[in-house]
Amino acid sequence: MLDILASASLGRTITDFFDAVGSFFSNLAAVHWSSLLVGLLFFAANLTLRSRAIFNSLRAAYPAVRFQWRRIWGAYFAAVGLDNVVPARGGDVVKIFLTKSSIPDSTYATVAAAVYTEAPFDVVIGIFVLIFAFSQGVFPKPPAFAKLSAFDLSFLASNVRLTLFLLTALVIATLVAFAVLSRRVLAFWERVRQGFTILRDRERYLHEVVALQALAWLCRAAGFWFLLDAFRVGASVRNVMLVFGVSAVAGAIPLTPGGAGVQQALLVTVFRHAAPTSVVAAYSVGQQIAIAALTSGVGFVALVTIFRFRSFKDVVRAGRADRKAEDRAGNGATADPSEPRARA
Repeated sequence: MLDILASASLGRTITDFFDAVGSFFSNLAAVHWSSLLVGLLFFAANLTLRSRAIFNSLRAAYPAVRFQWRRIWGAYFAAVGLDNVVPARGGDVVKIFLTKSSIPDSTYATVAAAVYTEAPFDVVIGIFVLIFAFSQGVFPKPPAFAKLSAFDLSFLASNVRLTLFLLTALVIATLVAFAVLSRRVLAFWERVRQGFTILRDRERYLHEVVALQALAWLCRAAGFWFLLDAFRVGASVRNVMLVFGVSAVAGAIPLTPGGAGVQQALLVTVFRHAAPTSVVAAYSVGQQIAIAALTSGVGFVALVTIFRFRSFKDVVRAGRADRKAEDRAGNGATADPSEPRARA
């Protein structure tokens, strides 16, 4: 029965997505291209500011090591670009690997911790965004997600028991992993603690991370403003906040590239009274295509010119090989106390 429901939901999602693509191409003539360009420039500024915030966190974690911001910037763009063309946030793996390869004698645990020092501020802002979105009377309540034409969102919402089972299985798998790696947990957490160094310096964290994140959020808001105007949906603070809410929900279920399907379904529902359905559908797809083209294009150029990779596949293969090498080195160090300790 679940297979039948999943197939039906997936089929409807695909159909609605291609209908939205058709609306996008049929409304190309009405697009305000100058607004579209300005919006994309603000999105590029948003990612650039975020990459600088991460660079500052990494500098705090590795104060004695010299490395270049342009490599962290390139890793960030490459990751976001890949996330917009592959599902399940595969770009995160690329971001961590490219960042680690840019910092001599670094470790995955420390780099990953430093990269995610931006999470607390984003979570706080995200909560306020969702509270605003759900208070406007146009955002569907979670129980209504099952009726949306987005396979991943509707399927999980209509199968609560399966969703709870998957979450429970994820928690159990995490606990088992910690049990298996118990011999290396202390070293692991020491490296994580090193990555969180900037969080222990409140003034530095506020100036070098939070301030840049706040500017990045403003740039992203400006980007959404101009894209709403470009596709004639209507640029306003309220509409920008609603788009933020849609992005937050889509980002929480990263089963499709860039949340494709979820974003289209939610945007059409949220803006059903603001503009004709065909216009909103064109906006939902056009915005995603434009952002994906920007990030994947800049990300690919960064891969070639900064990191000397010829494709995203080459990066993934190199990342897997590097991770296996680090695991082997860690196991060797743990197994034989006479060997030198692995670098923190």
